[in-house]
Amino acid sequence: MGQQTRQDRIIQLVREKGYASIEELAALFQVTPQTIRRDINSLADQNFIRRHHGGASYDSSTTNVDYNTRQALQLDAKKQIAKRVAEEIPNGASMFINIGTTTEEVARALLNHEKLKIITNNINVASILRVKEDFNVIVAGGSVRSRDGGIIGEATVDFINQFRVDYGIIGISGIDQEDGSLLDYDYQEVRVAQGIIANSRNVFLAADNAKFGRNAMVRLGNITQVDRLFTDAQPPKSIHALLKEHSVKLELCE
Repeated sequence: MGQQTRQDRIIQLVREKGYASIEELAALFQVTPQTIRRDINSLADQNFIRRHHGGASYDSSTTNVDYNTRQALQLDAKKQIAKRVAEEIPNGASMFINIGTTTEEVARALLNHEKLKIITNNINVASILRVKEDFNVIVAGGSVRSRDGGIIGEATVDFINQFRVDYGIIGISGIDQEDGSLLDYDYQEVRVAQGIIANSRNVFLAADNAKFGRNAMVRLGNITQVDRLFTDAQPPKSIHALLKEHSVKLELCE
């Protein structure tokens, strides 16, 4: 199989699956991982796919990558971001934690804390934190999404609006590189996140570098509405300028 044919098939496979690892592509095409890395780099430079550590994904504006795949994507970066976020949370604090694989890593990083009160619309977060007897974990009411354990809907928004907490910890699907819009895929999930932002004294956005420039069709808000951005690499210059202009503190978790 020639290089062009192989690269065309890589584009097709990544777009069909949402994500493909270097190992599975190398096995499928019976070439070395180095060859696949070169293919991915070339295709990413042409904006056909997005490169990740260990593989490649396709950014759809209408459909997110499936939950199990998202758990593995950028995992090392998510763990480092989660560690830094947890370091900024004092014992005895109250907080919201929303839906997302990054915020689930934050929940794991908080297990060494004491006497936290956590309100969440993420069943996975509640499951992680329930083992701490000194934590008060409150789960929002609403409709449960089977694909990722997220709780959404009007009842969820109403529930969130009953509280005023110290910290709101949010994840996001994408960040527009031009104007800093925070983007997601489900308008109901977005409404819950907007409630978390509105009812938190300090808003922490946890987003790995792959979120910059990633498309999603629902606008949640703007990066200028958060107090701190926790990420693993320098953001694009346009985002950096917005952060500086609006006094949003950048926390690099490299």
